[in-house]
Amino acid sequence: MRSPRAETFTRVIDAVFACNGGFLAAGDALTEPVGLTAAQWQVLGYLEDGPATAAEVARRRGLRRQSVQETVNRLLRNGMLDRLPNPGDARAPLLSLTRRAKDAMRELGRSQVEWAEGVAAEVPEEDLETTLRTLRRLRELVAQPRLS
Repeated sequence: MRSPRAETFTRVIDAVFACNGGFLAAGDALTEPVGLTAAQWQVLGYLEDGPATAAEVARRRGLRRQSVQETVNRLLRNGMLDRLPNPGDARAPLLSLTRRAKDAMRELGRSQVEWAEGVAAEVPEEDLETTLRTLRRLRELVAQPRLS
């Protein structure tokens, strides 16, 4: 039998999964006009800060490397990414945004700001700050190996 705290934590997990589904649906709606998906947006968004490998994107975004690689392959085929030599590991090329990707991200940025302003206006800022701190802490905790 679960403790009340563990039961609440389980409900938090369920709510996060439901929110994630909603965020992905909203992301797909926002990205559709520029011919992208939410998954592709996640990859491109990470690469806005500079070139990285697919494995780095996966690690930072908390995604499976294989699914990120599939998304990267589609973005390469669609002319959204370029491969660059990686001086640190010749087998893992660095990925960088093309001009086309930068233009799409600029357009998406405007749409995302409007969407985020509308959603954020419905939740007190203090609640958003608490949620952010809590989710960051939970991410740290679940990343640590646990003995059963």
